[in-house]
Amino acid sequence: MPRTAALLAALTPLFLLGAAAPAAADVLQDIKARGVLIAGIKADYKPFGFRDPSGQIVGIEPDLAADIAKRLGVKLEIVAVVSSNRIEFVNQGKIDLVIATMSDKPERRQSVLAVDPQYYSDSVNVLLNKKASFTSWEELRGKTLCGTSGAFYNKEVEAKYGATVKAFDGSEKPLFALKQGECVGYLYDQTFVQGKLLDEEWKASYHMPLPGILETPWIMGVKKGEEAFAKFLSETTQDWFKQGLIVAEEKKWGIAPTDYAKRMAEKAKGS
Repeated sequence: MPRTAALLAALTPLFLLGAAAPAAADVLQDIKARGVLIAGIKADYKPFGFRDPSGQIVGIEPDLAADIAKRLGVKLEIVAVVSSNRIEFVNQGKIDLVIATMSDKPERRQSVLAVDPQYYSDSVNVLLNKKASFTSWEELRGKTLCGTSGAFYNKEVEAKYGATVKAFDGSEKPLFALKQGECVGYLYDQTFVQGKLLDEEWKASYHMPLPGILETPWIMGVKKGEEAFAKFLSETTQDWFKQGLIVAEEKKWGIAPTDYAKRMAEKAKGS
């Protein structure tokens, strides 16, 4: 075999191997090349993500996503997600980032690359009709609560307090079921309950008399392997705390600043 032919024969398997190997993922470069950050955000969770009268998704998390896009020098595109599809969307590449009231749980960290530090922390509570006289969680034993599919605390509340959770997709369906008398209350994140009580329609007939439970931080998530993007988001989150942006957003949208947001802001200022 001629020398040149022999060399090509030896190199051919290496070329084929190189061609078969997938290019390293780098969504951060893709975002910059595209000129658009695609963020998955809830559209039914006031004040974190909800539709204004024009149909635009607004709230705390759209504001945070807009800040990320600004730092990257790109535009923001929001894709509406719900608890049951938000991780699927980021893994399928339909969104670059999920920032959608997602509680930090081990099984979720197995499915997405979580951004640390967590940008927020919330508790669990119940939106109850004012006719309900409950003053403790234990009084919910044997009662039916409406809930949202995919919420981690549904099973925990059933096991610990003996309530039955009737789950629906999103948050509008369980709220409608609550109005129809299918349950005594809506089990969901405390910040959401606070947000509903900002509306006169709900404030007139509903309240939140129980103490918050199961305080759990929230994470942003990106696709596994996107370490560069996660690092950028981690640095951004730390800067949010340093600037006091999370507390400012809570005040802007009418909810009481959480202990977590205040604590992280103080920690960042002292660092």
